[in-house]
Amino acid sequence: MQVVTVESPVFGARSSVLVHDDGSCVVIDAGADVADAILGFVADRGLRATAVLITHGHVDHTWDAGRLSEALDVPVRLHAADAYRLADPFGTLGVLGSPTGAPHDPSGPLAQAIAATGIDPASYTAPQRVETFGTLGDDRSADVLLQLGGLRVVARHAPGHTQGSTLYLVEDMAFTGDVLFAGSVGRTDLPGGDQATMQRTLREVVATLPAETVVVPGHGPTSDIATELAGNPYLGGL
Repeated sequence: MQVVTVESPVFGARSSVLVHDDGSCVVIDAGADVADAILGFVADRGLRATAVLITHGHVDHTWDAGRLSEALDVPVRLHAADAYRLADPFGTLGVLGSPTGAPHDPSGPLAQAIAATGIDPASYTAPQRVETFGTLGDDRSADVLLQLGGLRVVARHAPGHTQGSTLYLVEDMAFTGDVLFAGSVGRTDLPGGDQATMQRTLREVVATLPAETVVVPGHGPTSDIATELAGNPYLGGL
């Protein structure tokens, strides 16, 4: 498997294209202004896309999901508990997205970061082809196996940053979104976040991954579980 990363200019959100030897590929996350690069890569390699997977519903990870879904003719897939965010990207983010609660309020920090790249925050288009997995409750004990072309992807519920945050486990890699970063973890003070739930996820989901697992976070550098257990202050004692 080959992994190609495209970094969004908005908060440096990472989108990943996973390529199997059989020519099938999967996109994980779709930040703002990444679609052209991803579509160009897929076309140049003659790849067969199978899905756009979303680690969680925050719009810095979903902005280009609709465009990629339409252009690649594949579904956007995410945990059911975060699907509601796709229709209201700013209003579901609290003060980070929309202090007034309006869907396209340009005064929030995230909308301003998007506008700074030259993208009109009001131009967001929600994906039309969405497929969900999981339930609206806490189902972190029930893995979902996604067979996407030649790629076998395990979707593991990891709530705390958002209700539907998900780790995607592929071979020896974990695509962690905003659950786990190199040296840090995702914030829990936005709508849908919960500190106690995050602690349980870190203890029962993250800390139980094999030590050699490569961590590909939604922002920042790659790491591995052994390094995070040894040095990440938020995982101390888990």
